[in-house]
Amino acid sequence: MSGSPGSPGSPGSPLGPGSPPSEGGFVRRVGLFQATAINMSQMCGIGPFVTIPLMVSAFGGPQAVIGFVAGAVLALCDGLVWAELGAAMPGSGGSYVYLRQAFQYRTGRLMPFLFVWTAMLFIPLIMSTGVVGFVQYLGYLAPGLGQTSGDLIGLGIIALVVLLLWRGIEHIARITAVMWTVMIASVLLVIVAAASDFSPHLAFTYPAHAFDLTGDHFWLGFAAGLTIGIYDYLGYNTTAYMGAEIKDPGRTLPRSILYSIVGIMAIYLLLQIGTLGVVDWHRMTNPDDIASTSVASAVLEKTWGKGAADTVTVLILITAFASVFTGLLGGSRVPYDAARDRVFFRPYEKLHPKHRFPMLGLATMGVITAIGFLIGRHTDLATLIQLLTTVMVIVQALAQIVALTVLRRRQPTLKRPYRMWFYPVPSIVAFAGWCVIYGYADRNSPGRHPIEWSLAWLALGCVAFLLWARLEKVWPFGRREITEEYVTPESPVAV
Repeated sequence: MSGSPGSPGSPGSPLGPGSPPSEGGFVRRVGLFQATAINMSQMCGIGPFVTIPLMVSAFGGPQAVIGFVAGAVLALCDGLVWAELGAAMPGSGGSYVYLRQAFQYRTGRLMPFLFVWTAMLFIPLIMSTGVVGFVQYLGYLAPGLGQTSGDLIGLGIIALVVLLLWRGIEHIARITAVMWTVMIASVLLVIVAAASDFSPHLAFTYPAHAFDLTGDHFWLGFAAGLTIGIYDYLGYNTTAYMGAEIKDPGRTLPRSILYSIVGIMAIYLLLQIGTLGVVDWHRMTNPDDIASTSVASAVLEKTWGKGAADTVTVLILITAFASVFTGLLGGSRVPYDAARDRVFFRPYEKLHPKHRFPMLGLATMGVITAIGFLIGRHTDLATLIQLLTTVMVIVQALAQIVALTVLRRRQPTLKRPYRMWFYPVPSIVAFAGWCVIYGYADRNSPGRHPIEWSLAWLALGCVAFLLWARLEKVWPFGRREITEEYVTPESPVAV
């Protein structure tokens, strides 16, 4: 976005290039602790508590730990991409900002438009899986919970999240810090409980041919496990979507991303191994066993009794709520910058007159989350994860990795407070990991056709872009507009 001379969005501003304008824009109030808490709350959430059984089923045994390790490696490598781009271009919208800057030279506004198009779908779908998990664990406390009652409770949770987000960021930051504390407590209690009755025999006894690399079975399990693993880590980039609201973003954004990934990596491994050391993995693959739907509650019930299991289940529900809360907080900012730059529907640029948050973005994603929740309640959770992951791969994950390299060539003097370690190795590893997820999608979801659905959605987005570009008279129906607003006048770009 362009700022007037002397405004925070102008090159000479004390906040640096790319900061939001002080008039009508966001306010930088989120510090490092709060930023890391936002990321970790979104990353952890209900994810590992509902996907441990899915991971075990994918691998067919306790070797499922490989899936979480692989997911951590992909998250860390991809996180370094986000760290460099976010520190250099700390605007609201995350990937939208990076893709707009990198691909404007060839395809005008196509890539940022497609990103917002897909993000408006996959971000709330991710949130909908969290609400599905919430209702799933609620079933442990209320075994007689019916389908209709569960649906109504889930919709009520979504409405409550939107209501709580309908306020200023300074209040939200405090709420998030409290929920982060609850999240850490719930996870640590499960880990400690598992350690108190840990059986190495259960955790490290593998079925025959568990590590046979010569057949398709292992690699199909690995691809499915990588998909589930990266789904559990998604959220390490939440604060990048809120770049315009982060204090000292050049330092805070990279650190919040890296700290949250490393912290969650340690938590997940302890949680996964501890759970496998208490609950027989065969129980997790039995749909009639409580361990297949509420594995953390099963761990607490076996180790500390039903009362402790009920208490920790309540904490897990709060954790799930926190995940949806922070996800919609960051995701609702995505269409804001695009609308201000005339790359998305203009009503999305309007902020709340008092609390300065994007009203229509929050409302739209709340509605899509509700629709996704209802769909998820009547389908397979693993398939839903596969579908939403596939939708985001091409336009966000792969394109953003390419964008980092393009920007290093196109804008070599762009101020980069953080530069990727060991470049380009992490980019290559991340690109390969996302390709594995996408390439194996159809084989891991037979009959669901996630690749075909993702390509169809992308094609529909291209049609929508052409119609929009025709109305706006921009490329390919007008001239390309090159705006390097994150480069100072003294820093020429390579065109």
